[in-house]
Amino acid sequence: MKHFMIKYQFANGTPEEWHREVRNFIAALDGDPELKGKIGYRVMKNRDDASYFHLAAAADEQAVKTLQSRDFFKHYTEKTKQVAAGGEVTVTPIELIGETV
Repeated sequence: MKHFMIKYQFANGTPEEWHREVRNFIAALDGDPELKGKIGYRVMKNRDDASYFHLAAAADEQAVKTLQSRDFFKHYTEKTKQVAAGGEVTVTPIELIGETV
């Protein structure tokens, strides 16, 4: 598995519009027959400020490449930059050390 954390400060648009974009992206992931079950995606927000954190997990490099080839991914990536303060979005590869079952 490949894991990534995406971080940014929400600054542009309304939270309702952004959350709708997030739900649409997740629906597109779940609806893609080549990606279903191969990409895990979770979006969270700090309750006390405008910090957003996305945790993504891909089964393998092929799943990442397939995702990156999709128009819905390109659209969502651009929208993420638009809502982020100064367009600044940080994507960090992370390593899983342990987890509950």
